[in-house]
Amino acid sequence: MAPSAATKPNESDRLKQLAGERYRNDQRLEGRWNETVDTILSHRSVRQYLPTPVPHEAVELAIAAAQSAPSSSNLQAWSVVAVEDEGRRSRLNAVAGNQRQVAQAPLLLIWLADLARPRAIATERGSTAEGLDYIESFLLGVIDAALAAQNAVVALESLGLGTCYIGAIRNDPETVARELGLPDGVFPVFGLTVGFPDPAVPAGVKPRLAQSTVLHRETYRPELRQDDLADYNWVLRSFQSEQAMPSIDWTDQVLSRIGTVESLKGRHVLGEVTRRLGFKLK
Repeated sequence: MAPSAATKPNESDRLKQLAGERYRNDQRLEGRWNETVDTILSHRSVRQYLPTPVPHEAVELAIAAAQSAPSSSNLQAWSVVAVEDEGRRSRLNAVAGNQRQVAQAPLLLIWLADLARPRAIATERGSTAEGLDYIESFLLGVIDAALAAQNAVVALESLGLGTCYIGAIRNDPETVARELGLPDGVFPVFGLTVGFPDPAVPAGVKPRLAQSTVLHRETYRPELRQDDLADYNWVLRSFQSEQAMPSIDWTDQVLSRIGTVESLKGRHVLGEVTRRLGFKLK
């Protein structure tokens, strides 16, 4: 959580600290510090939660933040299901591989690409809504859901809550759709655990790739920066050791995630599944 106005830090020192935590290299961040930047740069995935329920007013603030995100053509083609029931969370967690954070978190938000609502509007007006049958519209819904969710994450973290995205909800979207009663044209994009972090098991800020790896000026630079990758492997291993996580180079992690069809954990059939859920994807 960002420092309060009463304890506003030296801006230069705080930006230096934030850059050090996020990159662990000589990256410098210039400019003006503020609490919003502090909250964003301090993000960490929380996987250990207290059993304290998430206040309803915090959820409503987060949804207001989500609805304040940009939306393509203002279609607002997303929805979210808030799941607090322990039995339902457990069944959804079975889809996600029984993850600790899903079991512990008192709230699971399932973010949805929702084309059912615009299609229903079109049906009521006697329109064929042919535009919804194309990949562009599916992407629009997914992007809208992602933008909304990230706004919600920033809001929740500013309130002292922790979050963790659960992409494994896509391991079996049809089971998720049945559990949540989703109509045709609604796709579960990812889950998000929400709760108060357990102070006994603090989560660290995971270092990211050097900016020189991801920031391209004017045109894309295709060559790999091997020194940057080697440095990042070392930095990430240090973080893993601190967090008592399995030690693996980032480059090896990339290969293990994309190397085989099996590594996709059932998501290699998402095209077929998405069509069965009511999307034509022309």
